[in-house]
Amino acid sequence: MTRHWGVGCAAAAAAVLAAIAAGCGGTAGNSYRVYVTNEASGDLTIIDPVKMEAAPVVPLGKRARGLHPSPDGKLLYVALSGSPLAPPGTDESTLPPPDKSADGIGVFDIAQNKMLRKVPGGSDPEQFAISPDGKTVYVSNEDAAGLGIVDLSTGQTLKTIPTGREPEGVMMSPDHKLVFATSEDEGTVAVVDVATQTKIKTLAVGRRPRGIAFLPDGSRAYISNENDANLSVIDVGKLEVTGTIAIGENMKPMGLALTKDGSKLYVSTGRGKSVAIVDTKTNQVTATFEVGQRPWGIALSPDEKLLFTANGPSGDVSIVDLATRTVLKKVKAGDRPWGIVVLPQ
Repeated sequence: MTRHWGVGCAAAAAAVLAAIAAGCGGTAGNSYRVYVTNEASGDLTIIDPVKMEAAPVVPLGKRARGLHPSPDGKLLYVALSGSPLAPPGTDESTLPPPDKSADGIGVFDIAQNKMLRKVPGGSDPEQFAISPDGKTVYVSNEDAAGLGIVDLSTGQTLKTIPTGREPEGVMMSPDHKLVFATSEDEGTVAVVDVATQTKIKTLAVGRRPRGIAFLPDGSRAYISNENDANLSVIDVGKLEVTGTIAIGENMKPMGLALTKDGSKLYVSTGRGKSVAIVDTKTNQVTATFEVGQRPWGIALSPDEKLLFTANGPSGDVSIVDLATRTVLKKVKAGDRPWGIVVLPQ
């Protein structure tokens, strides 16, 4: 039941941005907002990237962590949990009992700027992926050691697939045929076949795997291994780990944000206080730059000129100019900002 923090949902957000831009005949980067979940305060920070200011926080529910937009971009879904916070090293026997009534997937209306409802999402939901039709979510139920397949309309858990202890990162492959789920405690990735709703393989990666990123063509996946200071590289066609990428001494790889063309992968490094850039053609780190205190969630602006990182302990979000790799401003968020998604206004 160890509680950790992790990544946002750049791939899903990018798909929504592209769809809305095409529908409007304009550029999605013209107007957007940055949405940040705050785990400890259970609310949502919304940042205007032009003014570099945040609106008053909006209440969500207990332990707001993973968030994703609906396929039409009108809603945000947020993983909420009543399990108590327990950072690494916590004696869990001293913790209060979990409030299971607080568990669920919150439904936030972007236009109305408010929570609409909460649907069941299994026990202690942390991260999730959404099916392309918006009807099903695949949820890492952290204290249940499984991936819950949940019908969003009814909140019914259709099936729970064992993943290994403390599942965290969840992502669907670009062709929507597979779902990957990391197990922090066991250092593995469960590979689930969407059509049959079965686990078809378990891949050994590194210690405490957190985030997942697929190349746009789905040929490769990257897994951030926090306690090994590296990324695992997976050949998706063969479902094999083909190598690792060292991120650097004292780094704690956490969140992953990939450019639209798949050429650059940005990696937040937790206690490393920085972001590393990986060239996906060479699988080498090309640069590292400091962004703030223990960056976790990470996302790119639609034009990929800015980078946003959620800095948990300092309760702020860094806005980074990628041309100069400098922090333009740190915007105050809620208590322990966790996940980030960028969406059109």
